[in-house]
Amino acid sequence: MSAVLSEAVPSAAVNVETAVETSLRTALHIRPFEGPLGAEVIGLDLARPLSRKDLLQLHAAHLEHHVLVFRDQRITPQQQVNFSRLFGPLQIHVLRNFQLAGYPEVLVVSNIVEDGQPVGLGDAGHFWHSDLSYKEKPSLGSMLHAQELPAEGGDTLFANMHLAYDTLPEAVKRQIRHARAEHSYLKQYAELQRRSPWRPNLTQAQIDEVQPVVHPVVRTHPETGRQALFVSEHFTTRIVGIPEDESTALLKELFEHSVKPRHVYRHRWQPHDMVFWDNRSLMHLAAGCPADQRRKLYRTTIEGDVPY
Repeated sequence: MSAVLSEAVPSAAVNVETAVETSLRTALHIRPFEGPLGAEVIGLDLARPLSRKDLLQLHAAHLEHHVLVFRDQRITPQQQVNFSRLFGPLQIHVLRNFQLAGYPEVLVVSNIVEDGQPVGLGDAGHFWHSDLSYKEKPSLGSMLHAQELPAEGGDTLFANMHLAYDTLPEAVKRQIRHARAEHSYLKQYAELQRRSPWRPNLTQAQIDEVQPVVHPVVRTHPETGRQALFVSEHFTTRIVGIPEDESTALLKELFEHSVKPRHVYRHRWQPHDMVFWDNRSLMHLAAGCPADQRRKLYRTTIEGDVPY
């Protein structure tokens, strides 16, 4: 496809009615990255209202490239929330203690500790995952806006789950064609608690909020129709209906195949980057940074559809 996408058909998820026409704009350009996914959006200031044409172009680029990078975005949390809502309703993370004050839709992702208390979720992305796959309606996409970045490390890796599915052996494709898997927020929770100070004990109300769900192992993207693997080491506990040892072996094979280097884009953060990715198409992983290096980002998460 052309690198510049000027027309697109809006989906129900994109709220084009709230995109405001404005003459205060420059030409928007989409520059694809070399590799398996990702593109940079050039010529757009997210602090200004979007035109309908811009929104449709962004939507088409998001579907094609799966990750969009907006450089040097000097936006407020409210502007991030407003932009995120153009693509659908927002989801609130179960760990309410890491909400940005005054903005319940914003999850603070940070390793910073002040007065003995963590200011954000410091181990977010420790395992490969798709955001909120443990919900009945997993996330459509997430936006992450850089506030403070470390001098070294702190990269985020994204794996293209369409390519991961496409490059599976045909025998494995047949094996998983109709398979379903359980996803649970609690799968790695105890392990994360042992590793870090960021995971509090959950209340019964929080546990009830994240009851396990079952989704297809191969999901169909609701907008493009493309098939993708939809399992992760962070949240997928088992494949339903087969012996435990077979489930464990098959999931291990799928996890390892998904994150082969040819499927992965590594995002090296720059100051004030805003990154918008498609959780229906990708998994992601935080590469980590030295403990003495401050890192803080704001995340918003857009609700998606029931996988099929």
